[in-house]
Amino acid sequence: MSKIVIIGAGAMGSAFSLPCLDNNHDVNIIGTHLENEFIDNLKKNNNFHPGLNTKIPDKIKFFKFEKFNEILKSNVDLIVLGISSKGIDWSADELSKVFKVSNMPNLLMLTKGLSINENKYELLVNKLKRLLLSKGISKINISAVGGPCLAAGLANRIHSSVVIANEEIQTAKKIADMLNTNYYHTSYSNDLNGVEVSAAIKNIFSMAVGAAKGLSSTSASAEVREKNYLNTASALIKQSIHEMEIFVEHLNGKKETVKGLAGLGDLYVSSGGGRNAKMGAYIGEGLTFSEAKKTKMKKVTVEGADLANEIAKKVNQEFDEKKLPLMLGMINAIVEDKKLELNWELFR
Repeated sequence: MSKIVIIGAGAMGSAFSLPCLDNNHDVNIIGTHLENEFIDNLKKNNNFHPGLNTKIPDKIKFFKFEKFNEILKSNVDLIVLGISSKGIDWSADELSKVFKVSNMPNLLMLTKGLSINENKYELLVNKLKRLLLSKGISKINISAVGGPCLAAGLANRIHSSVVIANEEIQTAKKIADMLNTNYYHTSYSNDLNGVEVSAAIKNIFSMAVGAAKGLSSTSASAEVREKNYLNTASALIKQSIHEMEIFVEHLNGKKETVKGLAGLGDLYVSSGGGRNAKMGAYIGEGLTFSEAKKTKMKKVTVEGADLANEIAKKVNQEFDEKKLPLMLGMINAIVEDKKLELNWELFR
């Protein structure tokens, strides 16, 4: 039995506690400084998690942020980050306070994303590592999870498959073995770049596939499009995988990773009705991003749009429309807040 501490009491962090518990690990969830009231309410409601619409088992212990240092100093074997991408800086600050003079346990990031630092692409894994190094933490080993796994499904022990990635393959295997159950199926890979980049950019392509119904025809009725738009969706999925391979290789990942769980698998799930696909559907119907955000998804975080804004300048510098017609079409429609138009003649 290992001691696992999950930072972040949101949907995915809380759902992730289930396979940890079912492997007989000691599982603790620490909320961020923004989740104190949420945890109070959760405990008042017998561990019922509103984001998952299910009860979290009583053996999984929730703590408010005030217990952060105390819990993390208690011989932890694995720290799991279930925070948003915007919380990476915060987590680096807080972790560095705890492990300034002691070795940091292995870290596992559930957070997916890609950022720009000094005009270079930076995986969130590498961003966290850079921030921790800058704060004097020298022993750092960070793994990442990729693959098609929605939090509500995992919380209900639905069969799900993921890949654990670390440049040190033995570490990836060790963590995969710690988490594998009869419903949470874990594989492992040393292609950290491929897994992380695929997991991030699939959010942009999920919006593109989500736009399929609106893009399928300019003349057919809504009824006809509803029955036949999968023709268009399949074409967009094929082009998405082609462009993801190009982009992953550009960032020193392996193109074969794109056809695995972190790429094709995750794209399939995300484009089937998640937040990115929903935004894509509105854009496909002719709304601009700002119109859709304001009128349809005002309080909803759309990861693909956040990423598009983050990397737009860099992608446009390094690629032209002939190379990435779908990715650039989607990114520029969001960043320039214009209606989505795709050059189908450039698809491969």
